[in-house]
Amino acid sequence: MTHEHQADQTRALFAAVSEVGSQVRHLRADVKQFGDEPTVVAAQCDVAEDSPLRDKTVLGRSEWIGLPDIATYLKARIDSGANTSSLSAKNITRFERDGENWVRFKLALTDDDIAIDQVRDEWIEAPVVRRVRVMQAAGNDSRPVISLPMTLGPIQEQVEFTLNDRSHLNYPVLLGRRFMMDIAMIDVSQSYVHPRPEFPGGAPSDQAREDEVGDDEDDAAEATE
Repeated sequence: MTHEHQADQTRALFAAVSEVGSQVRHLRADVKQFGDEPTVVAAQCDVAEDSPLRDKTVLGRSEWIGLPDIATYLKARIDSGANTSSLSAKNITRFERDGENWVRFKLALTDDDIAIDQVRDEWIEAPVVRRVRVMQAAGNDSRPVISLPMTLGPIQEQVEFTLNDRSHLNYPVLLGRRFMMDIAMIDVSQSYVHPRPEFPGGAPSDQAREDEVGDDEDDAAEATE
């Protein structure tokens, strides 16, 4: 092998190394541009202007609600299998006021239920909007329905609740399809999509995560007429 041939091979080798080095520098620049952590972009479906889903609020299978008239937050199970929403109540007493039917009751809560402590043993009064017949395996039951203002994330609605003792169930509130109609839809893969409302005497909303652990069980829906 001649000296000139060796020189040609050396020049070719240096050229190849230089090209590899250039590619490595470009690769490092690309990696640096992406940053230390990859950016994950969630795929979203385009919603048409005339779609019935466009103006609906997405709810998880469980949510925090606020009851301003009672001044407390409570956990609620969102269940399209139930018709009317339900609020856990005990000591339900009927009475008449100005010729109208009213009820007096207390919230039926367990020690594990999260609520503002001051309202746990307070009497609550409300006019009866109507009564519903509830069909269960043990037989039919007639329950009073009251109407209360309720907040859930951006939603502020007057909601009808049947009153019955739900303390043996996992959630003191059940929100049925009459509430959701035309304003909300459920994403069952999520829970507590919206922040917990705040009331005097309660914990800040940013501490709600500690109270949401383990809320994965379902309550059975009830059929109402």
